[in-house]
Amino acid sequence: MKSKVAIVRCNSYDAAEVQAAVSRGVELIGGASSFVQEGEKILLKVNLLVGEVPEKCVTTHPSVFRAVAELFAAEGAVLSYGDSPGFGATGAAAKKAGISDVADELKVDLADFKEGRDVFFGEGNQNKKFNIANGVLDADGLISLPKMKTHGLERFTGGVKNQFGCVVGMRKGEFHVKLPDATDFARMLVDLNSYIKPRLYIMDGVMAMEGNGPRGGTPRAMNVLLFSTDPIALDATASRMINLNPLFVPTTQVGAETGAGNYKEEDIEIVGDTLKDFICMDFNVERSPVKTIKKGKMVQFLNNRLVAKPYIIEEKCTQCGTCVQSCPVEGKAVNWLNGDKTNPPVYDYSKCIKCYCCQEMCPESAIILKNPLIIKVGKIF
Repeated sequence: MKSKVAIVRCNSYDAAEVQAAVSRGVELIGGASSFVQEGEKILLKVNLLVGEVPEKCVTTHPSVFRAVAELFAAEGAVLSYGDSPGFGATGAAAKKAGISDVADELKVDLADFKEGRDVFFGEGNQNKKFNIANGVLDADGLISLPKMKTHGLERFTGGVKNQFGCVVGMRKGEFHVKLPDATDFARMLVDLNSYIKPRLYIMDGVMAMEGNGPRGGTPRAMNVLLFSTDPIALDATASRMINLNPLFVPTTQVGAETGAGNYKEEDIEIVGDTLKDFICMDFNVERSPVKTIKKGKMVQFLNNRLVAKPYIIEEKCTQCGTCVQSCPVEGKAVNWLNGDKTNPPVYDYSKCIKCYCCQEMCPESAIILKNPLIIKVGKIF
């Protein structure tokens, strides 16, 4: 069967315009009553990678959160919201992102993302066990509100990747250490998504992020909201909007291979506005397939010469130490040289697993991914 993706133009975060766009998009997918019933506990899973102001386009915009919350509250759903940030506490991140003020006004409770419980998923291909936040497990259903952004490891972070925030705190770092290869990591994400089974995905692409995402990139107007019950179809459609081959996004590739959703254009029914009206040919995103990372001394030698490395731009670095704290590797692959915190940290690439947590969490966009010379030469020819 075809998967349905609704594309709805939304030119600003004006509350009335967003509300109209969200209402239209949900109606095109089947209507609010088809996703929730009166009295059900529904979690709104926002993207709160880290606490940043809405203008930086790191997090789900509060206007989108408001419109979705109002729509489903009107159906009688008992709403909560949350995420497990990559850095800092959920409440503090939600406050800075403007989400908590809206939640307080609408009486939407902050769900428990501090503690979690182990769950077994026998159908998992990569992972059969997860520790998932209590707020997710205690809800009757989940509605996912991803942000349209680039991502160093997975090329693009959208519907599938948003559920990684359902894993509690430092448990996320354990997955990066265990699964340094982007495709293996994607298999875990697809398994996680298949276990949680969000009822609906609403992607905030009114202002997207290009370049050095998912935190340090540049805002880019895409003027769109996307809606679907199929995260693979949603992400594939968003990828086509930014002129990115969907199969270069590991979560989409794995999702298609495992039957988690549809990615081919002929298997996706676009409703609402027309896809071609939103295609951005010069969107700044890496348009090459991800490189495989495996373990072993010889393989590590090749990885260091074939896979992009994180690199600190010294003039941008404020010596905050976020990269050091974010590194999940035991012994740290990026650290202070001889304990000197007056200069930027340095990398030990022999330890680096190329998870890019340091780049992902850097608050100054001071860490970029640099392709090895051999890859640069290959692109020329």
